[in-house]
Amino acid sequence: MMSIPSKIVCVGRSYADHAKELGNAVPDRPVLFIKPPSSLVSLEQGIAWNRALGDCHYECELSLRIDQPLKAETDPSQALQAVGAVTLGLDLTLRDLQNELKAKGQPWERAKAFDGSCLLGSWVEVSEIQDWKAVSYQLQVNDEIRQKGNTALLIFEIGALIAEISQSFSLQPGDVIMTGTPAGVAALHSGDQLTMTLNGTTQDFVWTTFVK
Repeated sequence: MMSIPSKIVCVGRSYADHAKELGNAVPDRPVLFIKPPSSLVSLEQGIAWNRALGDCHYECELSLRIDQPLKAETDPSQALQAVGAVTLGLDLTLRDLQNELKAKGQPWERAKAFDGSCLLGSWVEVSEIQDWKAVSYQLQVNDEIRQKGNTALLIFEIGALIAEISQSFSLQPGDVIMTGTPAGVAALHSGDQLTMTLNGTTQDFVWTTFVK
C-alpha cells in the first residue's frame, strides 16, 4: 500500500530544453506548484483521464521523498540531508487544458492536479545514489526512448532546489518533490506501455505502467 504524503511539490521548467520545447522562458528561480494527495495512483492502476479535456502528456521526473522536517533552510547541503529515498514518477499534464488556462492567465491546477495525475515508482534508499550531480534516467514509450534526464543538466541543483522549496512550503516527512522533466514530452494514447529506468545508482531500477 502506498504511503500518502501531505503534498507533492512539483518543479516546472527545471530543464532548459523542456522550457524551450513548450515555448516558455527559462526561469531565474524555480517554478513551483503542488499536487494534492488525491492525485496519486499506483503504477499498477495505470493512467486514465477524462478524454473530453484533450491530450494528456507524460512527464518523467526524478522524485524525492522527504524523511526529515524542513523549513526555511538556506544551506543546500543541509537540505539534501532531509532526503531519505528517491524514485521516478510521472507528472501527467492535460496539455490542451493547460494551454487554455495559461492563455487566460489562470492557475494550472485543473491540468496538473487532477485525480490520477501523479504516479510514483517504489522508493529506492538514498544510499543508492552515487553522485547527486550525475543521476540519470530515461522514459520509454512502447520500447522507444522518449525522454532522457540527468541532474547535471538541471537549472537548479538538487540541494539548492530543496532549500528554495522549503522557503515557501514547510516540508514534512513523507512529502514528495518532483524535480522537473527534460525535453521529449508528448501525448499518451490508449494501450501505451511506459517504462522508466533510473541510472546513476548502485544498480539500475526499472518501473512500468500503462495507459488504459
